[in-house]
Amino acid sequence: MKFTGSKSYVATDDLKVAVNAAITLERPLLIKGEPGTGKTVLAQEVAKALGAPLIEWHIKSTIKAQQGLYEYDAVSRLRDSQLGDEKVKDISNYIKRGKLWEAFTSDVRPVLLIDEIDKADIEFPNDLLQELDRMEFFVYETGETIKAKKRPIVMITSNNEKELPDAFLRRCFFHYIKFPDPETMKAIVDVHFPDLKGRLVSEALKIFYDMREVPGLKKKPSTSELLDWIKLLLNEDIGPETLRETDPRKLIPPLHGALLKNEQDVHLFERLAFMSRRKESQN
Repeated sequence: MKFTGSKSYVATDDLKVAVNAAITLERPLLIKGEPGTGKTVLAQEVAKALGAPLIEWHIKSTIKAQQGLYEYDAVSRLRDSQLGDEKVKDISNYIKRGKLWEAFTSDVRPVLLIDEIDKADIEFPNDLLQELDRMEFFVYETGETIKAKKRPIVMITSNNEKELPDAFLRRCFFHYIKFPDPETMKAIVDVHFPDLKGRLVSEALKIFYDMREVPGLKKKPSTSELLDWIKLLLNEDIGPETLRETDPRKLIPPLHGALLKNEQDVHLFERLAFMSRRKESQN
């Protein structure tokens, strides 16, 4: 198995090296980077490129590590026993399999995505150490041990909302997805909009990167937001000439709601535009 990229995902050379190193070492690949840089999509593209099934476990703040293994529904079993249901005799009827169980019992080597692990409790990563190391776990209720038929390719994403434990980090191969430079970003745009005229792309990228450089910006626009913005520009038939007249330091770009996602940043650009116009009028 070797990941060489795909037609629908622009992977840099260092990212491809990281993916293949994790596959070779049979260690989880921990991916960090700004939101919107394609961390989650990477796992989907790796699975597609390798022809492997994808198992996605999207983490929320309330999720516990045990849920990735299995859950025992004791309440339903008690209720069924009171009703005299015959299925209470088989406790496995009340075992709900988790994503790790699903990955371990897959007949084909799957890609297991543990998405946004930093959203969970600080103990969550440590609680999975043994299972990800040994590729097995014990089901106490049934007395069986679930072992991985094929060691899954484990990919873990984090937005750096909280620090991950050192013991967990030691077991991972780490890669930080750098924010794409203009050349890489143009390649990403070309993948999503292959027939787009070069002038519009050039003007859109100039405004996009200028916006990211504005001091005091609370949330810099991301790759996914740039793609949304370009889609809107095309839909509204806004051409490169209109964009060329738009200096983000003097005027808020058209359809800026795709790029600016909070009122503080909108107000920041409004103030910059006002101050710039007032300065020009005084001159």
